[in-house]
Amino acid sequence: MSWGTELWDQFDNLEKHTQWGIDILEKYIKFVKERTEIELSYAKQLRNLSKKYQPKKNSKEEEEYKYTACKAFLSTLNEMNDYAGQHEVISENMTSQITVDLMRYVQELKQERKSNFHDGRKAQQHIETCWKQLESSKRRFERDCKEADRAQQYFEKMDADINVTKADVEKARQQAQLRHQMAEDSKADYSSILQRFNQEQWEYYHTHIPNIFQKIQEMEERRIVRIGESMKTYAEVDRQVIPIIGKCLDGIVKAAESIDQKNDSQLVVEAYKSGFEPPGDIEFEDYTQPMKRTVSENSLSSSKEGKPELKFGGKSRGKLWPFIKKNKSPKQQKEPLSHRFNEFMTSKPKIHCFRSLKRGGATPEDFSNLPPEQRRKKLQQKVDDLNKEIQKEMDQRDAITKMKDVYLKNPQMGDPASLDHKLAEATQNIEKLRLETQKFEAWLAEVEGRLPARSEQARRQSGMYEAQTHQTVTNCAQDRESPDGSYTEEQSQESELKVLATDFDDEFDDEEPLPAIGTCKALYTFEGQNEGTISVVEGEMLSVIEEDKGDGWTRIRRSEDEEGYVPTSYVEVYLDKNAKGAKTYI
Repeated sequence: MSWGTELWDQFDNLEKHTQWGIDILEKYIKFVKERTEIELSYAKQLRNLSKKYQPKKNSKEEEEYKYTACKAFLSTLNEMNDYAGQHEVISENMTSQITVDLMRYVQELKQERKSNFHDGRKAQQHIETCWKQLESSKRRFERDCKEADRAQQYFEKMDADINVTKADVEKARQQAQLRHQMAEDSKADYSSILQRFNQEQWEYYHTHIPNIFQKIQEMEERRIVRIGESMKTYAEVDRQVIPIIGKCLDGIVKAAESIDQKNDSQLVVEAYKSGFEPPGDIEFEDYTQPMKRTVSENSLSSSKEGKPELKFGGKSRGKLWPFIKKNKSPKQQKEPLSHRFNEFMTSKPKIHCFRSLKRGGATPEDFSNLPPEQRRKKLQQKVDDLNKEIQKEMDQRDAITKMKDVYLKNPQMGDPASLDHKLAEATQNIEKLRLETQKFEAWLAEVEGRLPARSEQARRQSGMYEAQTHQTVTNCAQDRESPDGSYTEEQSQESELKVLATDFDDEFDDEEPLPAIGTCKALYTFEGQNEGTISVVEGEMLSVIEEDKGDGWTRIRRSEDEEGYVPTSYVEVYLDKNAKGAKTYI
């Protein structure tokens, strides 16, 4: 099946059909483009929705997300954010793999179609020109034949007329011969043009048009295949993100399954527990005493009538709670028990609120405006934060001390005296933080001494902060109280100093050159302009003699006398598993 043989006379229809095919392709491009805009808009709306319900920083909403249900909701918001990202991926892939590609192909297709139909029109114009030449030679041949015939008839008429002179007859004969010669020449010319036209026409219908139409057919078939491939790509782009979208949905399900109602209930207890003991029983107030006095009024004087009442009243007052007011008149309606309980529960915080107002409205440093249990939690959190800051300053001091020791061993790497100011500043910060920690620990010991004894299970449920703090913090917390319950500040400080001194001595016992624990490759060029650093060139291989201790620097050696520190992010480290002190990275 070939358009060149089957559709040899359908040039105009093929031109319309190929234009329709390009219009269909452009329509599909427009469809995909609108789909990408929908995906981008949907992703943007999902991101805005997720952002709208995210907890605001440093607000009350952020504190609410300690509950497992709120954490699950936060995980759902994060997963929806990732879910929106996959729709953005769909839009990007459809744009790059379908829209851009097809738009480029459409331009090429239009150019190819234009070229093919231009060749077809050129062939048509050529055959039409040949046809016009044939028609012209044919009409000229016909006209010359008629003229020759008339000249022959005129000659014969003149030759038969006896009144015509011989000269006129000769002239008519010569005119007839001339016309006959012209007719013969026209006949020969017409025959030649006719043969050439037939040849051109055969080549037109059997060579030129079939070749052109074959190219147009191949062009159209390529367009059809291309649009089919684009539809497959359209489906594949969606299919590629389905596993990731499934993971997002699995994350939402996992977050929902992590909700623990018991844990949330315990958090409510920890958040609002005051630490006060429940109020005791309220004494019975007997208002029948005046009735007993009327029965025995003859045996009692008027001065003695008030004494039993005063005695009873004084006795009952001693048994009432100090925060509960007694009704002065028997006619007055008795206050509900719930009102008295609320008055008792809110009496102590009211006193502290008054104190805070006198101070200008700021929260007291010792959190004395809070109930005992809440105050204990705040103080413990403050102590833990201070201990973390102390540990951070100690790590910084150790790093400076280590750098100073390196300078002492290798003076060419830097001046040790240049680090004395930083070392003194770090030590001063540690001392300030320790004094601050001692102050809060004293307040914490005071609160813990006032609180009733708690079971080990209750301690574990109301914070579990002992297992989350640093070992030094744990030692300080354990040494805070002696076996008899007294506060031993000096013992905790002494044990902490011993631990620090032992660690410091262990780090600087070995004076021999450090052995290589592996090799490293420089990923980037580093200009070691500061003291203690070493310059490296990208791609250079060096020996590692000390790993990164958390300060972002790795100690390396190029030769026996050339060593120093480089940023850890500038090198790729290959540690020897058998080397001493080397860690195994998975």
